[in-house]
Amino acid sequence: MTLTPRRRIRLAIATAAALLAGAVAAVALPQAGAENADTAPAPAQACGGGDAVVTGSQSSGFTATYHGQTVYQGEYYITAIWEAIGALDPNRTSQEKVSVMASAWIGDNAIDLPSHTAFEVCGTMDVGYVGGKGAIQAIGATDVSIPYMNMRGAPYFGMRFADVHGLHLGDVNMYLTGGLGIRFERDLPGSTDVTMDDIYVEGAGSHAVETWNIDGFDIGRVTARDVGESGLLIQNSTDGWVGTVDGENVGAGTGYATFRMANNNGQESDGGYDTNIWVDNVISRGGGRGVFCVSQSGGVVIENVDLANNGNNAILIENCYNVSIRDGSVNGGGEVRVAARSEFPNTRDVWIHLEVNNTSVRESPCGDNVNWEITGNASVNVC
Repeated sequence: MTLTPRRRIRLAIATAAALLAGAVAAVALPQAGAENADTAPAPAQACGGGDAVVTGSQSSGFTATYHGQTVYQGEYYITAIWEAIGALDPNRTSQEKVSVMASAWIGDNAIDLPSHTAFEVCGTMDVGYVGGKGAIQAIGATDVSIPYMNMRGAPYFGMRFADVHGLHLGDVNMYLTGGLGIRFERDLPGSTDVTMDDIYVEGAGSHAVETWNIDGFDIGRVTARDVGESGLLIQNSTDGWVGTVDGENVGAGTGYATFRMANNNGQESDGGYDTNIWVDNVISRGGGRGVFCVSQSGGVVIENVDLANNGNNAILIENCYNVSIRDGSVNGGGEVRVAARSEFPNTRDVWIHLEVNNTSVRESPCGDNVNWEITGNASVNVC
């Protein structure tokens, strides 16, 4: 297996953790109230202070400035934003930032972000519907960031990306009444080096976050509330880490899941499934499935799950390879199942260690090298 930079970092962290584990108990804890300036986290950077800034309101009109010089004054919010982006140095080789301090509706329009652009909305952006496009999108771009975003509305996609390299999404909040939150395109060139810090999506009619074709991603947290399909859906992507996926009422009445892997996710270029996807925690309440791995995906370790009252399978692993769920609990809801469909190679190399209560555990048909460690009151029917 080739060790990419992300894998080397994770291997180093895991090795260091193992070496330190025995020594932790001997380390003296600081006294209560003691301060340690060297380890205190740095304060979060405030939203604002861009090279270009959009201010104003619907009643007073909008102003866009670039380094303090006015580049637009008028009644149209979207025009002020377009002019602010257009005012950035066209020859820049590092990021310049647009800070949108004003709150308003952009209409049925899309905002395209070119390379070396940071774009943030410190107010609230209401968005319209543009078929096939994102209210905000970056296609074929390098070094793009959206540090802050507050979005409302019913877009086709809230954000849309493809062929982006060096993308950072920071503190993103979407309160939607339809559409899909964040989408990476399936049929366009893939992306690399994608980071998401804290994504909150409520009310999307489809997925909260749907990714395709990413090689190298770090996702800190995805929180999904009352969305129609998946919370986090990753597809045909490799070399990734996810902190927490937290879903409530996600995919109710469907086969979608709070966390879903599909369409050869985790399959490496040589066709193998060495572990290259790491997930710290999946939390799911109600809705459809909790965790779903399907269609020749795998190469994943999920460290912990906390699933309760899912309306469909709490966990379904179907035609997946090298899947490990190391700890956690399932309480009520649909069964925990390992399965397979005949059109794909059989499920193989699965390890599940769980406490399961008030539901069942089933393996049908039998997989290859499926390993179960189940506690709790579940009825268990495995091979």
